[in-house]
Amino acid sequence: MKILVQKFGGTSVAKLECMKQVREKVLAGLAQGYKVIAVLSARAGDTNKLLALADEWSSTPDRAEVDSLVSTGEQVSISLFTMLLKDAGIRARSLLGWQIPITTDNDFGRARIRSIDSNSLHKYLKDYDVLVVAGFQGCTEDGRITTLGRGGSDTSAVALAAALGSVECDIYTDVDGVYTTDPNICSTARKMDRVAYEEMLEMASMGAKVLHIRSVEFAKKYKVPVRVRSTFSNDPGTLVTQEDSTMEAVLVSGIAYDKDQARVTLRDLPDVPGTAAAVFGPLSEKGILVDMIVQNTSQDGHTDMTFTVSRKELKQTLEMMEEVAQKTGAREVLHDVSVAKVSAIGVGMRNHSGVAARAFAALTQEGINILMISTSEIKITILIQEKYVELAVRILHDTFGLDWDLG
Repeated sequence: MKILVQKFGGTSVAKLECMKQVREKVLAGLAQGYKVIAVLSARAGDTNKLLALADEWSSTPDRAEVDSLVSTGEQVSISLFTMLLKDAGIRARSLLGWQIPITTDNDFGRARIRSIDSNSLHKYLKDYDVLVVAGFQGCTEDGRITTLGRGGSDTSAVALAAALGSVECDIYTDVDGVYTTDPNICSTARKMDRVAYEEMLEMASMGAKVLHIRSVEFAKKYKVPVRVRSTFSNDPGTLVTQEDSTMEAVLVSGIAYDKDQARVTLRDLPDVPGTAAAVFGPLSEKGILVDMIVQNTSQDGHTDMTFTVSRKELKQTLEMMEEVAQKTGAREVLHDVSVAKVSAIGVGMRNHSGVAARAFAALTQEGINILMISTSEIKITILIQEKYVELAVRILHDTFGLDWDLG
């Protein structure tokens, strides 16, 4: 049995005309001899409307009930789309997460998938040519509905492909692939034919909205071939796949940026064992992700500690850091929301030196001050003032020749 997983986002199912285009993609898969699993998001705007309802009804909405509420958005999408398929004479049925089941943990609003009943899917595929599955959702072991967090339909699709034996997974969206950078910022950005899992992970972690980061983690772990394509064209898109020697030949593959950043500094912390744990332990307990960290050289037994967090979590972070300052004797807590991250990403960095020097020199020539730096094996990230982000992206894109067609 040949199986193809296709995922369609909110803009792809927003209206009847859009859903008819989605139906053509499904029909094309059937024509190639596949059984198709179509994973659908809620229609564009529906999830936000449901979240607004929750906020209108409750000042502190219960997370489990919010999941039960917002999961209905996908239920609407799959029901309507299955009707379209049946009207076209296709053997199809819709499935909610709990009907498969897709079992998750109990972390409502950002649940993680624990298992998928692939035997159940195979049984359904014997009776139907197309299964229309609600993305973004699953259920706990005791049957409570959960959601996987924003962008979770990507994760649903890749996880289903992994559960079925790492079958091919096409992610359809409103863009025709993965670009070397944001084409809205850089007019010379070009679509990549292939990108390595690790590069895509770094791009997703930097806020690139093409793929949900957890979907890429699934794809890498289970070696699921993922193709990012447009619902509204026949472009072959970009294949996200395992790294090969041709990818390593390219020094930098893409430039990414993230404006959802805030910088927090604790001044004059006592430089003694346990200080870092006192700062970052409470953040970890609350699930607040810390990215870049810099500790200054100790002077007179004191040091400054600076780190970045999402702006959405800044208020809670500042409240916690004020408590930490009181306990540790730090002089003050400062913050800055006018910052952003820019990264140069590429698996070729493993085998080439001088990437950081070239990047820093190019930015210096344009008078862009670097506030913080972090590196990994395949990524160099700098923190700069947000007002320079677009300029920095264009400079780095040009510096590493990403507008050239390397074939």
